[in-house]
Amino acid sequence: MIKIIVASLNPVKIEAARVAFSRAFPQVNFEINGVNAISGVSDQPLSDQETKLGVLNRIKSARLLDAEADFYFAFEGGAEDKEGLLEEFAWVAIEDKNGRANQSRSASFIIPETLRHLIIHEGLEMGEAADRIFNDNNIKQKGGAVGALSNNLVTRTDLYVQAAILAFLPWLRPELYLGGKNT
Repeated sequence: MIKIIVASLNPVKIEAARVAFSRAFPQVNFEINGVNAISGVSDQPLSDQETKLGVLNRIKSARLLDAEADFYFAFEGGAEDKEGLLEEFAWVAIEDKNGRANQSRSASFIIPETLRHLIIHEGLEMGEAADRIFNDNNIKQKGGAVGALSNNLVTRTDLYVQAAILAFLPWLRPELYLGGKNT
């Protein structure tokens, strides 16, 4: 039985890791749990660099919280203000028990000015801003801002699953990425 640790207690992130792993390895039995890993960055990272640092910190934190897993997944949502437009995205990192690691960035989207204002000028985190705009509660543990903006055509889980599968490429094609070694 493969043991997977997700560097978060957020059910969206745990579900994204579960879906990605089950798609990558449909014949493998696994158990999955979240841990309260720390990102070491602001609640709302506002650059690509800060967001990537947060996801890498979460992997390290998860390993410290549970050193017995076969795989660790971390997800960090972030945004970057470019020429007055706020681009939203996430970084995903995966590491195995042997310390082999890879990362991928999700697709990105531009959020409306009303959300941008709450994040940039009022200092709210994306989930808090989206809760306010969409009159919701804890949207980040549901479809996320992207779900609300797209009428759930794309959810936060969807964004994370695709990026997680792309981060899994070295384990899917070990002959090309890991010198022929699989886990």
